[in-house]
Amino acid sequence: MSFAKQIVVDCRGHLLGRLSSIIAKELLNGQQVVLVRSEDVNMSGSLYRAKLKYANFKRKKTNSNPRHGPFHQRAPSKILW
Repeated sequence: MSFAKQIVVDCRGHLLGRLSSIIAKELLNGQQVVLVRSEDVNMSGSLYRAKLKYANFKRKKTNSNPRHGPFHQRAPSKILW
């Protein structure tokens, strides 16, 4: 199986979950992936539900020392890391 040096993916207009699963599969195969325009990715569902899910995700931290992580990014380009 031959690999391209890097795969460049334009994220504009794609759904977050479906795009993430495809990218994860490529990364597990050992491929290098570059994401472009990740701020324009679409999230399905209501905005209120998405805000609740992200607030719940941000609340998770280490009990012993919260500075050790996990760190939750706020910028859209950093969420799809």
